[in-house]
Amino acid sequence: MTQRSLYQGPASVLRAVRVPRALSLALWTALGLTMVGQAQAFPNYPITPQQKATAQKVAEAGVPLSELAPNAPDSYTVKRGDTLWDISKLFLKSPWRWPELWGMNLQQIRNPHLIFPGQYLYLDKSNGRARLRVGQPVGGDAKLSPRVREGSLIDAITTVPLHLIEPYFNEAVIFDNSDELLNAPRVVATQEGRVLLSRNETAYVRGDVGDRRDWRLFRQPKPLRDPGTNEVLGYEAQYVGTVSVTREGTEGTGADGNTTVIPSSVTVTSIRQEAGVGDRLAPVPPRDFDNLVPHAPSQPMTGQIVSIYGEAITAGQNQIVALNRGSQDGIERGHVMALWHDGRVIRDTTSESREQIKLPDERHGLLFVFRVFNRMSYALILSAQEPVKRGDRFTQP
Repeated sequence: MTQRSLYQGPASVLRAVRVPRALSLALWTALGLTMVGQAQAFPNYPITPQQKATAQKVAEAGVPLSELAPNAPDSYTVKRGDTLWDISKLFLKSPWRWPELWGMNLQQIRNPHLIFPGQYLYLDKSNGRARLRVGQPVGGDAKLSPRVREGSLIDAITTVPLHLIEPYFNEAVIFDNSDELLNAPRVVATQEGRVLLSRNETAYVRGDVGDRRDWRLFRQPKPLRDPGTNEVLGYEAQYVGTVSVTREGTEGTGADGNTTVIPSSVTVTSIRQEAGVGDRLAPVPPRDFDNLVPHAPSQPMTGQIVSIYGEAITAGQNQIVALNRGSQDGIERGHVMALWHDGRVIRDTTSESREQIKLPDERHGLLFVFRVFNRMSYALILSAQEPVKRGDRFTQP
């Protein structure tokens, strides 16, 4: 395996060795990474000696000492609220290269995919490379002794700050065309003729809800246009809340030839803004957090910010933006992107001609892609030194 393939993060590692899904799950486990979705589904997934050896080869590689952050500490004690991204950022110039850093001994840690508050991490610098290991200080001379730590999945730290993006798995959705929502089940009446609905109130829905119980409510899909071409890339709907079907309706033709319609009854279970007649239903997606391990794209990537989620004009750290690249462009969940600020055009007052010149573009932040659609995606702003706005450029880091 080449050094380049290791740099791209765990997703490309698994692609490079061409392993089946079952083996890839085991490798995820052995790489020393927290997987919120798959760790819960497979907390004790068996690892064969061959699988463990493959994972060990990747995890034990380490990073060149030159790739450590300038002020990388020699050790660190994990705190509640930490993420693997936070910890890797302490030690590395490029946090998405953490698979090389987490050179954890699989004999030392029984569940190496779980890192817990209170664990003592230290840098092992040998043979020109650095590896992050787990141990505990012993005595005043700070010698290190390996220890085994078992813990609950609930206590394990996550890869990135999931609390910042979890709500958007429900709320932020891009439809390929406006008909997707316009043809969806719709609210046709409210309880006792109310104009607006609040939580725990009843509404009546016309359309096929099937046997699905939980739905999201949206309204007013708006087109999202590419900043460069002005082409419509998708439709973003305004999130209203969630409802639960309490009684399925029927629709058919009676013996007299007249259409008989009995709408479904739904109860508003959560609300972001008051619901009303005309709001449309969309299924609640599965809570799928797998593949949310940050990694760099395996190929050059460039694009622009389409919009700031929530109608803001500019955005900063921990806000959500829509990108004009999606799955058809090679974007993956977990991709880390660099944010760029366009250089200003100025007049050169030092020359006789006083011609206009453009200053160089400057990199000033990072994006983390967490939802991917066909032609667009949503990303969390991990860091930004300047306000982020529509049209700003992003590239591979």
